[in-house]
Amino acid sequence: LSPLELQKDEADDTQSEQEETFMPPPLEDPELNINHPYYDVARHGIIQLAGDDNSGRKVITFSCCRMPPSHQLNHTRLLEYLKYTLDQYVENDYTVVYFHYGLKSLNKPSLKWLQTAYKEFDRKYKKNLKALYVVHPTNFIKILWNIFKPLISHKFGKKVTYLNYLSDLGEHLKYDQLNIPQEVIRHDENLRRKQKGKLPPVVKVPPPRPPLPTQQFGVSLQ
Repeated sequence: LSPLELQKDEADDTQSEQEETFMPPPLEDPELNINHPYYDVARHGIIQLAGDDNSGRKVITFSCCRMPPSHQLNHTRLLEYLKYTLDQYVENDYTVVYFHYGLKSLNKPSLKWLQTAYKEFDRKYKKNLKALYVVHPTNFIKILWNIFKPLISHKFGKKVTYLNYLSDLGEHLKYDQLNIPQEVIRHDENLRRKQKGKLPPVVKVPPPRPPLPTQQFGVSLQ
């Protein structure tokens, strides 16, 4: 991993934080009991069950924009809660949707935590995971992929799909069942506006070749 790549990624995060300093408050789930074993993590709404996909498989979403600053969230507890949630569904096929937008240096887990998390998810979790959708990927995702590439099997890699826009989810999931954070929706709208504002690439057409000495108006004189 290049230190320059990490520095650039951190710089991008810093700029993003300067543009958007708002951090969402904990998501109030009326069904969440204060006696929940992972109430301290669950109350943020980072991990949620979101109905079924088009094949009838359970869908679990992970929303980075719901992660509070690192000093306010115990990442060890977050990993435990993620496993606790998945344990309820891993015996059957399931799908995970990862909303990457909102992951910043302010709330980003350490690389050591990510490595630990990957090791924690053994075959039991990977076997029945049929699809992992990464929504709004950035250069940071590419960097992580390069880090973990030696550890990721070809079979698992085929389960990962990158989606640049929310509308792409509709091809795979029941979009209306997804509880997508408003921050992610606004980000998607901004991306689309920027995309529409871009001019189409200029296609360079080579100049017409001059006629050969034996041609007039492009027609052979022979």
